[in-house]
Amino acid sequence: MSRFLIERLRPLEEYVPGEQPRDKKYVKLNTNESPYPPSPSVIAAINAESAADLRLYSDPTGLRLKKALAGYYGVGAENVFVCNGSDEALSFFFAAFCGTDVPINCPEISYGFYPVFAQYYGTPYNAVPMEDDLSVDHRRFLGVKGHIMIANPNAPTGIALSPDEIKEILESDPDRLVCVDEAYVDFGAQTALPLLADHPNLVVVRTYSKSRSMAGARLGFAFAAPEIIADLEKIKYSTNPYNVNRLTQSAGEAALLDGEYYRENCRAIIRDREFTVSELKKLGGVLTPSTANFIFVRFPGKDGGEIYHALKERGVLVRHFGLERIKDYLRITIGTREECAVLIAELKNILGGKNE
Repeated sequence: MSRFLIERLRPLEEYVPGEQPRDKKYVKLNTNESPYPPSPSVIAAINAESAADLRLYSDPTGLRLKKALAGYYGVGAENVFVCNGSDEALSFFFAAFCGTDVPINCPEISYGFYPVFAQYYGTPYNAVPMEDDLSVDHRRFLGVKGHIMIANPNAPTGIALSPDEIKEILESDPDRLVCVDEAYVDFGAQTALPLLADHPNLVVVRTYSKSRSMAGARLGFAFAAPEIIADLEKIKYSTNPYNVNRLTQSAGEAALLDGEYYRENCRAIIRDREFTVSELKKLGGVLTPSTANFIFVRFPGKDGGEIYHALKERGVLVRHFGLERIKDYLRITIGTREECAVLIAELKNILGGKNE
């Protein structure tokens, strides 16, 4: 780092994205992207006429997209915030509501960006212990001080809390905010969004990256009470008013026209998740109960890092985390059935052909 970096940021431990190697063709199951392309309406929306309008700034209010999202999800446009990927909504949450005297509480093992944001904004970070099976006991959050941020389903475990459990957290202290990060909710979990009408301390964050096949477009959105949305807008207009570009706004609107296309893709991913879980169990795999577009698996007696490297050498990318408690686990994105079959075949080779 340079001598010009301010002292406060020198200890910052950056978030490490999933690797994107270009040295050869991989079966890429490491970054929870969709294996399917965006819908036909999205492709049509990103046309020559739209590209020609790139000379103009995007609408800083994102009003058309807000109204489209509001209509799709049954809320008011005043309840919607649109942003450059859901990470921006999470970052703005920290900027608006946390600080050196307002802590954030997150599950002990969760999305790796949460502690990075906390460190960046100088927010006290409380890692709430998880259970032996890596599940989150919602009761551990009932008495904590400060705001709460929970990925639901959790990452990297894929385990989800129920709306009733989220409701209990919300009602345990109406004077704190509960941010529910629902990046993976469309793959089998239940959304907390219906709780918003009676719980103004709820913030629900969503993304187009996973179930809507638009990770490269960088489009996220959040639902909250109007006064909370206004606070997020205040941060946006103080940093980057044109945070969502013209093409992405158009693509976001268009994606909402093809709901059944995306629902069928989600159903296919769920089917292939169950297929992959079944095959991994035949190989001796132990898995957490995932309702996401990925699975979390370990093979007792086997080193997770060694399996990760062996798969990479064979052209299959998965995600491995170095945290002591989960160092033998692999997080595996659900790809197409063919990609999942390649994964299983390579694991059979690596594990010595163990079968039922």
